[in-house]
Amino acid sequence: MSLPQKGDYIDIHVHGGRPSPGIFILETLMAHEGRLATKISGAAFTYGIHPWFLSGENYMQQIELVDREACNPAVIAIGEAGFDRLRGPGIDLQRKVFEAQVEIAERCRKPLIIHCVRSWDEILASHKKMKPTLPWMIHGFRGKLQLARQLVSKGFYLSFWFEYVLRPESADLLRNAPRERIFLETDGADVSIRDIYEKAAGDMQIAVEELKIIISENYRKFFNIE
Repeated sequence: MSLPQKGDYIDIHVHGGRPSPGIFILETLMAHEGRLATKISGAAFTYGIHPWFLSGENYMQQIELVDREACNPAVIAIGEAGFDRLRGPGIDLQRKVFEAQVEIAERCRKPLIIHCVRSWDEILASHKKMKPTLPWMIHGFRGKLQLARQLVSKGFYLSFWFEYVLRPESADLLRNAPRERIFLETDGADVSIRDIYEKAAGDMQIAVEELKIIISENYRKFFNIE
């Protein structure tokens, strides 16, 4: 497994990214794309089925692809999997495919990365039903502090939506969210992870280097790295 180096910025959710000096990325591969994970320095991979690209005709093939690729050593998490009430097929199909990925993640002993849009009840209900033993992380989180605390109380990790972090109104969430469960991401957008860390650290009233340590420790806990 490729690991972040001491002092690296960790970009926990990237699409189409490339590692660069001082930045470690977690590249998200999706089953419909046909790309496969390979071991490279400065990067690790997730692999999963995004709800936007599901249909009644392709879901079984995508589940088979995730099942096949999940135990690849370069793949360290499953996802992004999840629910989206604004885009994608019906919730029943999304739930079926989401829960199939949870089962794969548990079998391969890898945590789960989640896409969730207006579907918190579905995520929490699936978590209660499936009783995962591996942690789940919400990527692109931009909800209220109360929701953040509720999710953390259930064992979730949160990666904050890059665009929201850069807005002034994110300050209260960043300052008060449980630090032992947070990550930052670019989602592959044309934005610097360094700028995201700087804004978040300022809102948290800590140094960027301290925030790096916090997120590095969270990375090791999330992926159970000794």
